[in-house]
Amino acid sequence: MLKIDEIRIENLIEGCITDNCNPVFSFSLLSEKQDTYLVKAVVKVGDWQQTVYSQKDIIYTGVLIPFTMYIVDITAYDNHGEIAVKTAYFQTGRMKTIWDAKWITKTSYTPEKKKSPIPMTFEKKFKSSKQIKRAYMTVTAMGIFEINLNGNVLTQEYFAPGFTSYKHTLQYVFYDITDYINLENKLIAVVGGGWAVGRFTYSSKSQITTKRQMLLAEMFFEYADGSFEKIVTDETWKVTLNGNYRFGDFYDGETFDSTIKLDSVSWESADTAKLKFKPKITARYGCPVKAHETLLPVNVFVAINGEVVYDFGQNFAGVIHLKINGRENQKIVIRHAEILCKGNLSVKSLRTAKATVTYICSQGEQIYSPKLTYMGFRYVGIRGIERKDINVSAFAIYSDIEAIGAFECSNPLINKLQSNIVWSSKSNFVDIPTDCPQRDERQGWTGDISVFSRTACYNFDLSRFLGKWLADVRYEQGKLGGIPFIVPRHGDIWPVIPTACWSDCCILVPWAEYLARGSKTLLKKQYPVMKKYLKAVKFWASLFSFSKDQKKIWKYLFQFGDWCAPDGYIKDWMKKGKWIATAYYANSCNIMAKISDILGYAKDKEYYNKLSTEICTAYINVFTNGDGKLDNEFQTAYVLPIYFNMTDESTKLRMANNLERLVKERDYHLSTGFTGTPYLLFALSDNNKVDVAYKLLMQDTCPSWIYQVKHGATTFWEQWCAVSPDNEEKGLTYDESDSEASFNHYAYGAVGDFLYRRIAGIEATSGGYETFSIKPVIGGNLIYAKSSQKTPYGTITSKWEISNDIFSIDFTVPVSTKCTITLPSGKTANFGSGKYTLSEKINNELQRNEL
Repeated sequence: MLKIDEIRIENLIEGCITDNCNPVFSFSLLSEKQDTYLVKAVVKVGDWQQTVYSQKDIIYTGVLIPFTMYIVDITAYDNHGEIAVKTAYFQTGRMKTIWDAKWITKTSYTPEKKKSPIPMTFEKKFKSSKQIKRAYMTVTAMGIFEINLNGNVLTQEYFAPGFTSYKHTLQYVFYDITDYINLENKLIAVVGGGWAVGRFTYSSKSQITTKRQMLLAEMFFEYADGSFEKIVTDETWKVTLNGNYRFGDFYDGETFDSTIKLDSVSWESADTAKLKFKPKITARYGCPVKAHETLLPVNVFVAINGEVVYDFGQNFAGVIHLKINGRENQKIVIRHAEILCKGNLSVKSLRTAKATVTYICSQGEQIYSPKLTYMGFRYVGIRGIERKDINVSAFAIYSDIEAIGAFECSNPLINKLQSNIVWSSKSNFVDIPTDCPQRDERQGWTGDISVFSRTACYNFDLSRFLGKWLADVRYEQGKLGGIPFIVPRHGDIWPVIPTACWSDCCILVPWAEYLARGSKTLLKKQYPVMKKYLKAVKFWASLFSFSKDQKKIWKYLFQFGDWCAPDGYIKDWMKKGKWIATAYYANSCNIMAKISDILGYAKDKEYYNKLSTEICTAYINVFTNGDGKLDNEFQTAYVLPIYFNMTDESTKLRMANNLERLVKERDYHLSTGFTGTPYLLFALSDNNKVDVAYKLLMQDTCPSWIYQVKHGATTFWEQWCAVSPDNEEKGLTYDESDSEASFNHYAYGAVGDFLYRRIAGIEATSGGYETFSIKPVIGGNLIYAKSSQKTPYGTITSKWEISNDIFSIDFTVPVSTKCTITLPSGKTANFGSGKYTLSEKINNELQRNEL
């Protein structure tokens, strides 16, 4: 029986509110029969109808009007003559409706420089005497807001309207308020500084977008008698700086005074104001930040300094949740930290961030959780209340992204590694892909997501999350083609220039997303950015160069090099820049040739293929002896040309031999930084060095992935030795540190790509897994591995195990997809949709690669 499993509208299963005139649909199918595929589908929206032959990138071309609910009907036909029908819904937002509302603020208030402003509280009282058919609201802000209507909190999210390149685009949020309207009504809106006005960047900038917070809102009322009314922000609204929220700052925390009664504070008429720029204000197209897991303390103890410390057993991004039996004006102070040092919270890694929440109690039982800030932490230290009078839990908060991947194997340390990857992802997917969630940074560093995007797209559906961020990459691209080191470029003073790996985000991230979701629409949007970027790279690579090869070696202007490698420091990492930049240049040209082919740009495909080949030749001619040996040897300089397929097969194998030698010389330790680590294990395992790859993966002394796991890591560290091997000499226990490094960076978690693509063996061979392979790489004493991957077509599953020298594998192929499976013996077979089991006798040495 054929069944439509899911219909997605603008990559949402439900709740889509869009201003896109041409929303995009997709759907997945289920069938109990093998070798099932879609023959055609009929998609209807009102009078609009289209017959399609693909399950994704179905673009609506009919007419849409504002604030209207639309029904999408899909009828699918398969090759067995079966039919499936399913319905979904979406709603339009404002579309091109002009805002009658005015921006409101308090113009007499001037926040202090380098500090976040006092939160503004706005009030609007209004009456509604008619019977309401429908009521709704659209709201946005310069800052972050929380809306309360008649005691009902409308904002079931954090930090609305979200973080964008504000001078180009600004999201608004739609709320259906029909059920909350009474005869007498009071709306309260709190607007904190957030990213737009609050302290941001490690330079402590504030008022980056506007001088003070501003609110823009409209309430729409459709009455049963056919009449219509609108209430908008204007001078009739009230404002005060004396609300319950006394302070709100992403780095320093929040202060909330529950003793303040809003009916008793002084209110003034709000001032109207104008933005000095004109962003496109559009319905939210990203993912709201929401509370997800609730964490409970696994241990409570009294620190050396007297604080009561609650250990949640997991480093994460989030906020505390307190149930309090308090006294009037009792002050509770809560500090946050990732790690301990000598019996106290270690705050060195926070740099200037105070990460402190202060709550002033009213009398009796009360509940409190911050809304204008978030922290990266595992531990909280609390003063000002007895343990018996407080119940402490916490919420993990991150963007509302769907978990679509799972990995597990017979080694519990590798499973913990996978858990750390997932938690570092969650912690740093807070509206934008950040570098870390705890210190005075939390910015959209482009290099981190460049190397991590493949892994991230295995674990989560990031179509809307990355789609929103890539829109900012488009907006922020420099006139000459460079991509900022940080996107959004919010308070960033760095020049916008092409820089390898970091700027390559404009190609690597959409390519990872295309492989995962198969959307040509995204590639088309990003294509001009990619072309402009590579044109800029070509200019800088050829500048002041005269020979044919030297013109392909990229050495200007600035390179991060092998950032955060375990050897040396910043200058040492940067000295490796031209090797790394040239390899990334070749790789991006190679990917561009593939993208050009997918989009049907034949001349561009030919151009980028030729350019990539020339760069590869230059790398070999300039940097090696011509026989696979680098003149200046370091692991990443071998890893990149091997993984990026920059040489012929014989040269590649010789380079792999040299890489193996370097690894063995370090007693099976890596020496790669951000730019080389994601590809290190592939470079070895794909070139007859499976045993070396597994020994590296299983290595448990510093620097290594498992070293972090064995030393208490629950997320990934920014630097390999954030917890130093010589801790005992410093008087620290194994899981303590006095390091300034972040303990929640996901860049080195890019090893997750290897877990999925090689250990589990699942790999897309065309966009969205329309075709894919399952080819497990056996080794490391692993006796089983299982993985699942939810694709646009359905869920792929794979579970292999070894018992009594028999390798067996169970796998599932979704409807409309094709799978090529390769067994350990090298035998291959092709399968259409269905569930299958295969087995064969194997050489027992295949999985036994002893350390």
